[in-house]
Amino acid sequence: MTFSELIEKKKHKIELSNAEIEWLISNYVKGVVTDYQFSAMAMAIYFNGMTNRETAALTTAYVNSGKTYDVSKVQGFKADKHSTGGVGDKTSLVFSPLVASYGIKVCKLSGRGLGQTGGTIDKLETFPGWQSELTNDEFIKVVNEVGMSLIAQSNDVVPADKKIYALRDVTGTVDSMPLIAASIMSKKLIIENDGLILDVKTGDGAFMKTVEQAEDLANRMIGIGREHGRKIAVLITDMNKPLGKAIGNAIEVKEAWDALHGKGPQDFNELVATAVGVTLLQAKIFDDLKTAKKDVYKKMQSGEAAHFFKEFVIAQHGDWSVMENYDQVFTNKHKIEIKTKTKGFVKYNQAEGLGLLSMHLGAGRQTKEESIDHAAGIYLNKGFGEAVEVGETIMTLYTNKEINPEWEQQAYETFTIVEKQPKEEVIIKIISDDVK
Repeated sequence: MTFSELIEKKKHKIELSNAEIEWLISNYVKGVVTDYQFSAMAMAIYFNGMTNRETAALTTAYVNSGKTYDVSKVQGFKADKHSTGGVGDKTSLVFSPLVASYGIKVCKLSGRGLGQTGGTIDKLETFPGWQSELTNDEFIKVVNEVGMSLIAQSNDVVPADKKIYALRDVTGTVDSMPLIAASIMSKKLIIENDGLILDVKTGDGAFMKTVEQAEDLANRMIGIGREHGRKIAVLITDMNKPLGKAIGNAIEVKEAWDALHGKGPQDFNELVATAVGVTLLQAKIFDDLKTAKKDVYKKMQSGEAAHFFKEFVIAQHGDWSVMENYDQVFTNKHKIEIKTKTKGFVKYNQAEGLGLLSMHLGAGRQTKEESIDHAAGIYLNKGFGEAVEVGETIMTLYTNKEINPEWEQQAYETFTIVEKQPKEEVIIKIISDDVK
């Protein structure tokens, strides 16, 4: 076959076969298919789409382009979770210990952040010495002994996706739904799992700006999962406002640790309890979500699952003492308090704006080469819907950079004070065969 034959088929909305898609991807990785040729294919996919079978085949080709993990020696039900991003999202740090406390094994690959706050790996590097890269045997050992392990995606994992994503970024095809779905799912399929939770964010601080877009992506990913025999559930969640009260790296790890001791913000607790509850249904530990969530909340309040997080960090050589001495370790030159000018209720309306502001404070990176200041970030002293009086502190900005006079104005633009208490909807929809 030739590239010319394949592009002609896609131009005229003719379905490509599995063999044709495998040929296209493997030859693009090898350099036989050039960047300018694949740019044309990406644009054709952008306008003409792909069927569910084509998208599943594309995902398989991505997986086949690099390394996979053998977790056959992991004992018990294997669970995984993925989030499509968002501001203040530290869910994996609480989800994983709670799931592990039920005897379920969490085998998870996580990523770094680019553009706003750090990713899960950046947050975990709050602990000096913590190792994000383990050999396959080391990974299995930590999972079996602790009950959970989160590691970084190595360079030899789905190289096809990395190469194609870089091309999409400069050709205006990043927001192609089939290419997004294949990109996400390929990194989930390189590790075998018995249950997978996908947290698809929608709103101002998410890539999917509307619920309709989020549902479209969710259904595509479920379709890929079914083609590969995986049990998948999707939570469509709100990202018009930050998740929880902490935005940054160390500050989010601290909030996650607090949540594991029953001291987490209500919206964050609800999302975590629901995600864990659905996983428990997948593992047949409970029969209904209400009962499962009630039991999860009980564990959060008692703090009985927290030790799994600590043991995981230590098992991957992280220095846990920084959490025990948080205030002494994570210091900042500047603390900027943003105070209310009117009385009423807080309504955050620019989650993305808060994420970008945290990046400017030092909590995120604009390029891969930039370093992250783990101490920098934002704490929302008043959560969404909370009552405030004039002069109360809404949020606090933490930074070691020289103060930019524009930061304060940027902070004020991310919220309004309203007369009527706004309602909070954390989880918009659950798509799962296990949830009745």
